[in-house]
Amino acid sequence: MWSIVSPSIAALSLSSILFSPLAVAQTFTNCNPLTSGNCPPDPALGKAAVIDFTKGSVDSFSALGTPTYDGNGVSFTVAKPGDSPQIVSKFYIMFGRVDITLKAAPGSGIVSSAVLQSDDLDEIDWEWLGADSSQVQTNYFGKGITGSYNRGAFHPNPGNQASFKTYTVDWTANQIVWSIDGTSVRSLLPADAAGQYPQTPMQLKVGAWSGGDSTNSPGTIQWAHGPTVYSNGPFSMQVKSIAVTDYSTGTLYKYSGSDGTWQSIVAEGGKVNSGSSAPPPAPAASSSLSSQSTAAPSTAPAPAVTSTVPLVPPAFGGTHRETTTLSMPSGYPWIANPSTLQTTTIPTTYPGLPSGWTVSSSGKLIPASSASVSVYPFT
Repeated sequence: MWSIVSPSIAALSLSSILFSPLAVAQTFTNCNPLTSGNCPPDPALGKAAVIDFTKGSVDSFSALGTPTYDGNGVSFTVAKPGDSPQIVSKFYIMFGRVDITLKAAPGSGIVSSAVLQSDDLDEIDWEWLGADSSQVQTNYFGKGITGSYNRGAFHPNPGNQASFKTYTVDWTANQIVWSIDGTSVRSLLPADAAGQYPQTPMQLKVGAWSGGDSTNSPGTIQWAHGPTVYSNGPFSMQVKSIAVTDYSTGTLYKYSGSDGTWQSIVAEGGKVNSGSSAPPPAPAASSSLSSQSTAAPSTAPAPAVTSTVPLVPPAFGGTHRETTTLSMPSGYPWIANPSTLQTTTIPTTYPGLPSGWTVSSSGKLIPASSASVSVYPFT
């Protein structure tokens, strides 16, 4: 019943991320209800709650890696290759609102992420790049389809590493609204999502990871403004509190049929609410999921997206993967099987690669053993 999706870090080949045609992606999940008929139902939150991480860990989230707790909340620290500390909710929401009060991690190549993701690979993201303390990125995916990776957008967010700010996702059947400290910065309507509007029960994942690690694809490293210089760390993201409101009610959410629409979701012991009215005040902070009545959803005007991100991988290094030209990986890190790639010439360098670094025949970055590594922006 308490099945947790374990995120995987993608290490795509250079040819797949930079040169191959973009395609339908394969995301890894414990059980995809659209392709398997025996997936367990999702545990429903079915109410509103506030989790105060300054009081310590909570049993409503599972820890991956080694998050730590103190008076500032929960910290996600990247100190060495392979570090990717996270917390993942044991509950799901079916439309709702999530307010996360956090301070992003610094460091070139370091990525802080807050993600809503469903079993059939719908996704709503916030991501902060450690090399840029003045902006935040938003993103979304539907059914694991990355398409052209053109859904990401930049938003002004000065001081995101220096002070705690509250980031909100308000998600209904009618629109998704991203807000910072109460000010809307982006919204998405189903009609504008090209058939990929997120609309199935979501769990919450929060944590930090190294997009600039040398095992990642050159495209991911470049997007993350890497490479990551671990000797300059450790690098920590801090989350003080999370307020979650499930707009639907019940104890379990079940998929009926295989179309992945919100109308196909069944709320056991409750009702799926698509939403239209304003929510009530948030409940008082607590370190556990105390009983609260379910809030009604809200709507907000749609601010224009003024700066898009051309190549934004999904959160935590890519729970989505291109599969038209790649064989399925067997673990992390993985390298594409050359026999499954389209015929192309893989260069031995690319713009912005630090001095002395090279690219292997499979597209992996090879750091110089003795060369000095420059932090973004490259000098």
